[in-house]
Amino acid sequence: MAKAAPKQKSKLVEFTVDEHSRIAPDPFAAVLPAIAALGAISSIATINWTAEERTENRPKSRRKVSTALKDLESCCLGLIEIFKRFQRNPKLYAGEGAQGSSPLKFGVHGPRVDADSCRLYHQLMNDVASMLVLASQNAFDVMCAVEDGDLEPPEAVFFGLGEQQERLNALIQNRASLKQTVETGLEVAIQLGKLVNELKSHRVE
Repeated sequence: MAKAAPKQKSKLVEFTVDEHSRIAPDPFAAVLPAIAALGAISSIATINWTAEERTENRPKSRRKVSTALKDLESCCLGLIEIFKRFQRNPKLYAGEGAQGSSPLKFGVHGPRVDADSCRLYHQLMNDVASMLVLASQNAFDVMCAVEDGDLEPPEAVFFGLGEQQERLNALIQNRASLKQTVETGLEVAIQLGKLVNELKSHRVE
């Protein structure tokens, strides 16, 4: 009876570990909330179909529509810069190599990085978290302005916002790569900035 071939030992993955390097943080943990901030802004599209269901005794917004729009436009500019920073740091945000082509999911780590890169990650994470809070609040106030009749944009603007919303949904539904997600996020942020700027010209005086 022939002897079974001896099992081969699995090879260890060899890589250089610098004495000052650290394991890179999970890129999706930063990219996902940035995408969510864009989603909060694009959700203004839904008010075009739901405003007719408004209640008469709803509370009034305390903010001026001009202030909400100005702050929302600032959020778009902030998100544009955030996605550009993602692109400028591909090792942290899986924009290069095998990590960049991996489907959007938690648990995808880039190569080891130095301590300065880790600090950069956490600084940017703080900016993303702040932008998510601001974007959701400002978008809500703009939706209230539409519902109250203080802002009357044409349907083309709502359809434009809805189109960007669908682009974000497609990233999740199709499990886009992290690299593609960052690239699309930047494009959506730019388009949302233009649409919010358009909203400013449709205030009811």
